[in-house]
Amino acid sequence: MKAEDVMKLADDAGARFVDIKFIDLPGRWQHFTIPVSELDEGIFEDGLGFDGSSIEGWKAIDESDMLVVPDPSTAKMDPFIEAPTISLIGNIEDPITRQPYHRDPRGVARRAVAYLQSTGLGDTAYFGPEAEFFIFDSVAYHQDPNSAYFEIDSEEGIWNSGQPGLGHRPRHKGGYFPVSPTDTQTDIRNEMVMEMEALGIRIECQHHEVATAGQAEIDMRFDEMLTMADKLMWFKYVVKNVAYRNGKTATFMPKPIFEDNGSGMHTHQSIWKDGKPLFAGDKYAGMSEMAMHYIGGILKHAGALCALSNPTVNSYKRLVPGYEAPNKLAYSSRNRSAAVRIPMYSQSPAAKRLEFRTPDPTCNPYLAFSAMLMAGLDGILNKIDPGAPLDKNIYDLPPEEAAKVKSAPGSLDGALAALKADHEFLLRGDVFSEDLVNAWIDWKMENEVDPCRMRPTPMEFMLYYDI
Repeated sequence: MKAEDVMKLADDAGARFVDIKFIDLPGRWQHFTIPVSELDEGIFEDGLGFDGSSIEGWKAIDESDMLVVPDPSTAKMDPFIEAPTISLIGNIEDPITRQPYHRDPRGVARRAVAYLQSTGLGDTAYFGPEAEFFIFDSVAYHQDPNSAYFEIDSEEGIWNSGQPGLGHRPRHKGGYFPVSPTDTQTDIRNEMVMEMEALGIRIECQHHEVATAGQAEIDMRFDEMLTMADKLMWFKYVVKNVAYRNGKTATFMPKPIFEDNGSGMHTHQSIWKDGKPLFAGDKYAGMSEMAMHYIGGILKHAGALCALSNPTVNSYKRLVPGYEAPNKLAYSSRNRSAAVRIPMYSQSPAAKRLEFRTPDPTCNPYLAFSAMLMAGLDGILNKIDPGAPLDKNIYDLPPEEAAKVKSAPGSLDGALAALKADHEFLLRGDVFSEDLVNAWIDWKMENEVDPCRMRPTPMEFMLYYDI
């Protein structure tokens, strides 16, 4: 879609407004709206000004002027705004130099794709994230100097089995694939799917996930990396808004419920060139040498990747043994306890891919996908050997054997330390900048790690109050 196509869409749809969306550093969509009378082809060249100092992780107040330049190819009708509204995703530029702003996450993804193409190794990186989430009936949380609490509830929650009702509640770890009435959320997930399909997002399936209390998964068809990052932002927007209009609330927190499975985002990846897949071959599990080296790069840099693919304090409450979260950095075919899995559903060359299972859906997809691609490309360029596969249930290994398998970081500050020590691979092709890496580390430490580290929790009172 080009600028003139957007203008035609506005006329055909009777649009009254244009909503401009862009992504901040932590990974949330920001937006502002203009009347459709202000829409002309010039905004796709000249952009629209805004205050970058008010966006988390961006410009200082003395250099706050920024431009958002809408990408006409992203035009869609927003399904949740009452007045007919066209939505456009924008790229961020410096108004003086007109250069892409190096802390704009979408710009990072654009540069990562360009870097792949510059290597000659391939021209397209395909990504397919499986983002899990919870749909709750209510949520409350509170924090001040002398009190703190959170409370979530779901009619599906097994903790409500002692209350009068109709029963049929999934047990802890018992939510995978039951039919109704145990699965109460088929209709709301179908509603989410229909909204996504109307936005042009191809969906492969939807289902209840393992945890009690409304854990869900909706799987999108894989797509080119930048397009898929855009789609994942729409995905989260649709999930949250459909839940909200049904009187429910959705969260992508990795671990909102104690003693049950958390929400991950297993991310399928492959590289193609000239319309041909490059990851099929005669190596382990039908993979090519290129694919094995890509896996080697992912595993080598996994600690640093976690700072971007598992970017919250809550992420590391999911990455613990016993809840199907792969915290051991190994690879295998079929084995879901490994951080990297090679799916074996099909032997078609086009289906050959790897699945990095460690990430979770709180990540900024533009940064996380770009970092995974850069790690994989580093593996290919430097022929990094991934070692031998581990075709065993890692969770059942004897302690002395399990200790020999490298683990993912155990905390966000541990992941940030790994990123600080290992990020040269991200700087190639000016995909990431040193300033962006440092800004990410500093922002996460100041706004997430330190606030969580300094605050007492209710569990600490349970453990220590009477000592």
